[in-house]
Amino acid sequence: MKNGKMSGGEAMLRAVLANGVDTVFGLPGVQTYPLYDALKRHENQVRSVHARHELSAAYMAYGYAKSSGRPGVFSVVPGPGMLNASGALCTAWGANAPVMLLTGQVPSEYFGRGRGHLHELPDQLATLRSIVKWAGRAQTAGEAPGLVNEAFRHMLSGRQGPVALEMCWDVMAGEGTVPADGFSPASPDAPPEVDGDQIAAAAAILAEARAPMIMVGGGAQHAAAEVLELAELLGAPVASFRAGRGIVSEGHELGINCVAAHDLWGETDALIAIGSRCELQYMRWTGMMRLVDRPQAPPHLIRIDIDPAEMTRLKAHAPVLADAAAGTKALIARLGAKGTGATERRDRIAEAKRAAAAKAAEIQPHAGYLAAIRDVLPDDGFLVEEICQAGFTSLFAFPVYRPRSFVTGGFQGALGFGFPAALGVKTAHPEKAVVSITGDGGFLFSAGELASAAQQNIAVVTVLFNNGAFGNVRRDQQRLYDGRVIGSDLANPDFLKLAESFGVAAMRTDTPEGLKGALEKALALNAPALIEVKVDGEKECSPWPLLMPAPGR
Repeated sequence: MKNGKMSGGEAMLRAVLANGVDTVFGLPGVQTYPLYDALKRHENQVRSVHARHELSAAYMAYGYAKSSGRPGVFSVVPGPGMLNASGALCTAWGANAPVMLLTGQVPSEYFGRGRGHLHELPDQLATLRSIVKWAGRAQTAGEAPGLVNEAFRHMLSGRQGPVALEMCWDVMAGEGTVPADGFSPASPDAPPEVDGDQIAAAAAILAEARAPMIMVGGGAQHAAAEVLELAELLGAPVASFRAGRGIVSEGHELGINCVAAHDLWGETDALIAIGSRCELQYMRWTGMMRLVDRPQAPPHLIRIDIDPAEMTRLKAHAPVLADAAAGTKALIARLGAKGTGATERRDRIAEAKRAAAAKAAEIQPHAGYLAAIRDVLPDDGFLVEEICQAGFTSLFAFPVYRPRSFVTGGFQGALGFGFPAALGVKTAHPEKAVVSITGDGGFLFSAGELASAAQQNIAVVTVLFNNGAFGNVRRDQQRLYDGRVIGSDLANPDFLKLAESFGVAAMRTDTPEGLKGALEKALALNAPALIEVKVDGEKECSPWPLLMPAPGR
């Protein structure tokens, strides 16, 4: 880099590499050619993983980020490319995933003129800012390193979330001067210092509690050791819904699923929410309408959260503004070895776990299929759920044993996210088993990524449940509209032939035992594979009575 002359695309990539990124997802286009040329020239430092659609590229980055805790970076063209990826950016925003988009813009001389240049939008930056945590534009190559670092700072500070950086076509291609010392990693903002008075207020509530519960969300994924220590100290069950699953293993006597948590909710006298929105307790169980006139949520609520806005979205009796690990550690220190006044409840928790397992086992056939997957998938393997009947059932019928090993799309509920996200998970963890569960409807959103998996040997095993319908929609139409069904019955291809046409191994079964054998074979291939599970939609038990029990404690 003599005298610091380089293209804008080169400057952008070098700044990303300086932040420890080793993988970039995406697909090239004319406005991002210089960035992709830089990727090729630096292929000894960074892996490029290519997709067949912009949405898939973004979900790959999402899966990479959610399963690893490291930034997931992707690049697509501006305008329609960015808009195609926007669904995944919404998911990353909702699920607090550190995902970064690098994109282009029209040439500088056309910028803001509305002349109809290729991929022009009226205001791409404004569009991005409505769905991501931060978005900016590098107007020169020299600005790129600083703005890349600003993007990393926003992405990784406080409540994590997606960011985006754009650069005009000619700036990305043209050479500019970059300071020789311009490439250094970003410095995320320090988390808020733990407030001793806030910790004392939380400890005072727990001193009186006899039946506390801990609720963990995605914001506590890095705090598994601290959460378990607090749970052991209190003798408290640890519940989660989606993103927090596995923080405390469901194989541990204090690790419970959402069904067992609901069973224990009526007797809970203190809830400790760590990095969680508390969707289960205050949207699904208590009901939001009952909270409208309440200054605080019942029962006694302690919240440990890094985002100050969360403390106004759902007020707590004892708010603790802090990083999940630091706040939990401080609470443990305050409580001391004596713990609290909580009574011994392990027998009651075990009873709730047994009852929940029995209820989950009734949701057939999917509980049986999920049990087969759990039997084969190693404890440190990854399951990526999807919006389908098996995916919904997995929220309570698939035990999770490790942090980050259950990858979910969160509250956005984006149909079709699962398969491409699983490709990102496998990219982040090539030595681990990764299974994607999906439905016939959702899978066809991104079935073209079978080509990506085959070409780049991304060895995800996809278990495709084929019930010939958008199952949830069909059930609701039958239930709510006198059986009038529209747009929810599906005419599907032969999925085995489809997979084989891409060079992907494919199998078919219609029993849990058959799935178990097929999955063992598929994982042994160390190559992408698809297993179709034929399901009679008329015989599927609905998981919703367990996911949405009637409000009220």
